[in-house]
Amino acid sequence: MGDLAKDINSKFENNRVKALLNIIYTANWINSCQNEFFKDYGISPQQYNILRILRGAGEPLKVQVIKDRMLERSPNATRLMDKLCSKNYIERLPSEHDRRVVKIAITEEGKDLLKSIPNKINKELLKNLSEKEAEQLSNLLDKMR
Repeated sequence: MGDLAKDINSKFENNRVKALLNIIYTANWINSCQNEFFKDYGISPQQYNILRILRGAGEPLKVQVIKDRMLERSPNATRLMDKLCSKNYIERLPSEHDRRVVKIAITEEGKDLLKSIPNKINKELLKNLSEKEAEQLSNLLDKMR
């Protein structure tokens, strides 16, 4: 198990400062693990999130709705969707009534990609926590926000 003080060779003013830095450090560690994991599938964690949002919605969504539902607010969501579109994982559906409105739908290839990605990344990241500890951590993070 990690020890932030040893990992970054630092001391902390108090436990609140240590907790905040630990959250930031851990978020970066998670991002790094996810980037490495999704590299094998040719997508980023953000693109995976977009595909999951679309699959879960069960219907085409406006770009803004997708942006609002993303875990990581991304100013480059349109670029992420451009890449998914070029790989034929999603498609753009222009509105018949208003050409300014475009909805995004997941394709069969996108659904197949999601099916091919094992859910092991989340289990691996949380392997050192019991179910009760995971619940406690989640509650504390909710309380912080």
